[in-house]
Amino acid sequence: MSDLRETKATCCYCGVGCGVIVQSDGEKITGVRGDPDHPSNFGRLCTKGSTLHLTASPVLQQQARALYPEMRVSRDAPRERVSWDGTLDFIAKKFADTIREHGPDSVGFYISGQLLTEDYYVFNKLSKGLAGTNNIDTNSRLCMSSAVAGYKQTLGADAPPACYEDFDHAEVIFIVGSNTAYAHPIIYRRIEEARKNNRVLKMIVADPRRTDTARDADLYLPILPGTDVALFNGMLHICLWEGWIDDDYIRAHTEGFDELKRTVREYTPEFVAETCGIGKDDLLKAARWFGESKASLSLYCQGLNQSSSGTAKNAALINLHLATHQIGKPGAGPFSLTGQPNAMGGREVGGLANLLSAHRDMANAEHRAEIARLWGVDDVPAKPGKTAVEMFEAVRAGEIKVLWIACTNPAQSLPDQRLVREALEKAELVIVQEAYKTTATVDYADVLLPATTWGEKEGTVTNSERRITRFKPVLPKPAETRHDWEIVIDFARRLEALMGRDKTLFPYTNPEEIWNEHRESTRGRDLDITGLSYRILEEQGPQQWPFPEGASEGKKRLYEDGVFPTANGKAKFVNTVYRPVAEPVDARYPFRLTTGRQRDQWHGMSRTGTVAQLFSHASEPAVMMSKIDMDRRMIAAGDLVHVTSKRGSQILPVAASDDIRAGQAFIGMHWGEEYVSGRGSDGKGTFGVNALTLPAFCPSSKQPELKHAAVKILKAELPWRFLVFGWVDQDKALSLQAAMRPFMRRFAYASCTLFGRDKVGVLFRAADDYPAEADLVKEIETRFGIEGAEVLRYDDARRGNSRHILVRDGKLAAVSLAGDTAAEHWLKEYLEGEQPVASLGRLLLMPSSKAPQGFKARGKIVCNCFNVSETEIGEVLSRQDWVNQGTPEAALSCIQGQLKCGTNCGSCVPELKKIILTQMPAAKAA
Repeated sequence: MSDLRETKATCCYCGVGCGVIVQSDGEKITGVRGDPDHPSNFGRLCTKGSTLHLTASPVLQQQARALYPEMRVSRDAPRERVSWDGTLDFIAKKFADTIREHGPDSVGFYISGQLLTEDYYVFNKLSKGLAGTNNIDTNSRLCMSSAVAGYKQTLGADAPPACYEDFDHAEVIFIVGSNTAYAHPIIYRRIEEARKNNRVLKMIVADPRRTDTARDADLYLPILPGTDVALFNGMLHICLWEGWIDDDYIRAHTEGFDELKRTVREYTPEFVAETCGIGKDDLLKAARWFGESKASLSLYCQGLNQSSSGTAKNAALINLHLATHQIGKPGAGPFSLTGQPNAMGGREVGGLANLLSAHRDMANAEHRAEIARLWGVDDVPAKPGKTAVEMFEAVRAGEIKVLWIACTNPAQSLPDQRLVREALEKAELVIVQEAYKTTATVDYADVLLPATTWGEKEGTVTNSERRITRFKPVLPKPAETRHDWEIVIDFARRLEALMGRDKTLFPYTNPEEIWNEHRESTRGRDLDITGLSYRILEEQGPQQWPFPEGASEGKKRLYEDGVFPTANGKAKFVNTVYRPVAEPVDARYPFRLTTGRQRDQWHGMSRTGTVAQLFSHASEPAVMMSKIDMDRRMIAAGDLVHVTSKRGSQILPVAASDDIRAGQAFIGMHWGEEYVSGRGSDGKGTFGVNALTLPAFCPSSKQPELKHAAVKILKAELPWRFLVFGWVDQDKALSLQAAMRPFMRRFAYASCTLFGRDKVGVLFRAADDYPAEADLVKEIETRFGIEGAEVLRYDDARRGNSRHILVRDGKLAAVSLAGDTAAEHWLKEYLEGEQPVASLGRLLLMPSSKAPQGFKARGKIVCNCFNVSETEIGEVLSRQDWVNQGTPEAALSCIQGQLKCGTNCGSCVPELKKIILTQMPAAKAA
């Protein structure tokens, strides 16, 4: 084996941009740890980042990775392995013929905030410079486009003005539309540290759910979904009334305030408190803290952005900052937390349908001319391109014939999945450029182009605080995969030949040449990086922009001089008016459904879903409801319910939650048909959470309202249950999980997830009106290895009940329960704990849910790093003398000392605090 070496890279998950040190032996990645020198994280990593090496395991990658080009000759035929040359020649000819016959806008590109800046740049140039269409958009449209529009409307450019260092200088941190503790854990660690070091610092959280972030707040505002504009306008109303605005700053550095002032006059505390569903005193306190503070910093994410009024929400919050002069100084500013690792880089190169390189606007003729000169083309098309939802509507309508999808999974992530899938079926040609062959979108690919992924790529990314990081590949490209930029350039040159171009627009031989051209496009712009180079980024580490030629360092925070990148140098107040969510609840659809992140999963789980231990915290899909709503409808935890919107329905198990009010429900955004589905009432299948969400979008940003939908929730009468789980060889686990998808569609409800830690298990759960055919049950059991003489059997064919248990070396290896599945919990814990079962005798097969004497359930895993369960935490807490000396701080220190939970990545600390506060009163009362 080769000697181990270490390489610096960047985490490929959220926009925090954590630095990682990757350990490898030249053939595989053997470990990761946080980079102590990286200014984003200083060595910290969350549960996702700290398990990155597991996503790169060769055993797992061989099952999940797309490694060879594939193509099919007809829509009904399976794809077959083909050569790169043949594939790219075919695609180029199809593009050339389609453009010649139907025009440039008959093709489209849908790309990703997980691409590197260099990949993004060449895709943008391919579409707008060569193909001649602005039909290029990105999944960042689903993530950050409202933040882009909000910054541009108010401050003049898409540039977050604050930085991570501002956490240490703030007196108030206002978190709204973000469960930061889950979505950006390392940022939250920095906030926790800042609060510990600065006792003056107060944290306000506004969120419809009492998330772990909200529970940690000094002031929690449980606003109703979609009422953010009313909240911000109401806070500004109070600041005006109490004299907490900065009139001198407003006069000198802004315009448009008088019109806004007339609007917010109507947002009285009484009106806003009623509209938002919060207490008037809490509203007044929030406004006072924010307005009187020497430095107020706001943090926000998808709760503001994913909305039909997303731009207005962003602008209303920025209005509040401008009016109180909470911007352009240490510890203050409106700070949009980027969702994806390089959504910022994509915005910088103009990788959206309405943008051009270096924050130029597509609608600006002078900007188009500047880019045309840089690229060496006659012109850049002026016609607006189709944005994400519009693009799939155009594909379904037959306007876009050929669709190229890169590094994203729209068959999971876009709203209104029926629309998306009808579009993918209607397209003449669907090209999917992807590292993982297991995504739902790959099923629709006529052509599959295998791309490299994290650990294999070279280039740059930009994080939430405008910090650019360069990294090099750790491993060589596996099999026949290619870098995303390489694929684009090879294709582009072939298309140029068919279009008769003599000189290529794509002369690049490496990513640095691409980046250098991008750098030149920024000269004189707000994000000027002409003073940077690959060499500087490598030698001096990650740098913030702007970093113009001649500068010695980047700029930490923007607008300290009160000059903004607008025509007159002044920021603009936007006259924001509150409008209700696009789909209000009514008698037919009485629940407000929201979606959001799970702590240990990422987006559609194409990467995190390969790591069994990341399912420990949220092991299976569920809809969260308040106990009040469940009791009213006689629904118990674990019952199945139909969650139905005007667009579709998905059956899910229910989990009780004290995080949400009555009349609301919550589903994790990650659960697509890869993990939960069913045959659907029409027999065409269900597609997970985004079967329910609506495609209505913000008129300014075109970002869809993924966060809110009106639904009805009805108990699903599915009396027959079926459950199979067991250990699987690691080189077969992902293949088995993927192979279960066709079986899932044969039941009314089904889910399939991973479990385990040192070993990998697969869990398949299903329910239906009647017992499944014996052959179907047997086929599924056989795939789990439940066959042969080692299987213990109990069968009651009359009731449709069975219990088939595979025992190896005196321990459970796999279990199948049909009909009566009530014993699943203790059987699964016996299997996971690898406990001997010889002493259980006939209890293993008795048709009863009764657990063995002395059995104690571990409960939910709270700390993924050290595999610590809720039960174990409770046991430690129960042994402490809270009456005489207990405090929450002492309790946290105690369980950290005894169990180590919360001492590594820290992601579980907010939940540990919740458990402590829940259990301490009971202990004191006793």
